[in-house]
Amino acid sequence: MRLKEFYQKVVVPEMMKKFKYKNPLAVPKVEKVVINVGFGKLASGLPKGEQEKIQNEIAKDLALISGQKPVFTKARKSISGFKLKKGAIIGAKVTLRRKRMYDFLEKLIYVVLPRIRDFKGISLESFDQRGNLTIGIKEQTIFPEILPEEIKVPFGLEINICLKGQRKREEGIELLKALGFPIKTE
Repeated sequence: MRLKEFYQKVVVPEMMKKFKYKNPLAVPKVEKVVINVGFGKLASGLPKGEQEKIQNEIAKDLALISGQKPVFTKARKSISGFKLKKGAIIGAKVTLRRKRMYDFLEKLIYVVLPRIRDFKGISLESFDQRGNLTIGIKEQTIFPEILPEEIKVPFGLEINICLKGQRKREEGIELLKALGFPIKTE
C-alpha cells in the first residue's frame, strides 16, 4: 500500500478516533517537504569558476535525490564578516508537493533513515511548536540514487516536513508516528 493510500485508509480513522475529530478533513496532513542545502564553507573563498562547479555538482545530486530541479537561493543582504555579498548564491532548495512528496517520504521512511549508521530514531527536539519536523542529514551518501564512488563534493542537507491543519505539537508528532516515522519516545 502506497503512503498516500495508507494515510487515507488507516491514519485518518486512527487520528479521528484518538483526537476526536468530527470530520476527516480536520485531520492534519503533510503539506510539503522542503530540502535545503547551504553552500557555506564549501564555496566561500574560492574563485568564481570553482564556486560554480561546486554549485552545479550539488544541484545535480539534489535533483537526483528529490526528482526535481532545485532552485538556487540568494543572499538578501551583504554581511562583511561572512564575506557575503547581496545577491550571491548561498544555497539550493527543492519544495516537493503531492505525488513527489509522498514518493520522497516513502523513500525517506523505508530506505534512507534505516541506512543511517547508529540511528536510534528521530528526537522529539526535531519538532517545532506547530509539529513540523526538521531532519538534518550529514552526508548525501545515504540516499540510494547517489553512488559513493562518484561523489565529488560531499555535503549535508536539511529536510523540513511541513504539516497543515494541526493545532498542537502532539498532533503533528502523532501524525508522523502513524505514517511510520521512527520517532524516539524517550
